[in-house]
Amino acid sequence: MTTPAPVPYVEINGHRATEEDLRIPAFAGFGHFTAMQVRDGKVQGLALHLDRLDSASRELFDQPLAGEHVRGLIRHALEGAGVRDASVRVHGYLPPGDTATTPMVTVRPPARMSTEPKSLMSVPYARTAPHIKRTSDFGQTYYGLLAERAGFDQALLTAPGGVVTEGSITNIGFWDGTSVVWPDAPALTGITMALLESGLAQAGRPSERRPVTLEGVGAFRAAFVTNSQGIAPVRRIDELSFAVDEELMKQLGQVHEDAPWVAV
Repeated sequence: MTTPAPVPYVEINGHRATEEDLRIPAFAGFGHFTAMQVRDGKVQGLALHLDRLDSASRELFDQPLAGEHVRGLIRHALEGAGVRDASVRVHGYLPPGDTATTPMVTVRPPARMSTEPKSLMSVPYARTAPHIKRTSDFGQTYYGLLAERAGFDQALLTAPGGVVTEGSITNIGFWDGTSVVWPDAPALTGITMALLESGLAQAGRPSERRPVTLEGVGAFRAAFVTNSQGIAPVRRIDELSFAVDEELMKQLGQVHEDAPWVAV
């Protein structure tokens, strides 16, 4: 029986990270990443993760990051860590003087979002280039911590005019009694969000994107958040309370569960 390696387990360019290797994320922090849950060596939305990494690498570094290469790196890191269930992140960096993206794979224990209803504190912050999932976003972390100190679970980021964009660590969706509504605003399209969008469409259930403002959130019957660890209902945004729609959460959970798991 293989003994799992200490966590977090880190590989850079396909080998276990050395002290010298770790200078790359420490001092060349400009980069991007994707986060995924692995179960029995499989991932939901794997193609979306690989596309995200390649697109971000091309935009930030003008360099590709081939999907099959990344799959091999993930497999190698899982084998090195001695696990098949894990929380995995794949980062991309371009250290000064290098001409190709340096991939870093981290392996941690598997995680699942608590389904306890969440409370969100709205904050006036919109991320730069929000379509890129990236490291070291000061404002995102800063406002997330402020929200926690104020007794909330996370921050709800808003653009000028109170335009709702995304959670500090999640996407947010709403339910108007007929359709799932995603804010039509600059934000990261999370993998779980994308899987739900496509899954709802395949199931013939209405889902749409349209502008949402803080002033207008009271018109919705329910709200929920998503990220790589799962889906949870929202019970409060600032002082506005939401009822938990158990049937909605059940349907969203089923759609997410039905998304295929693909071997890395």
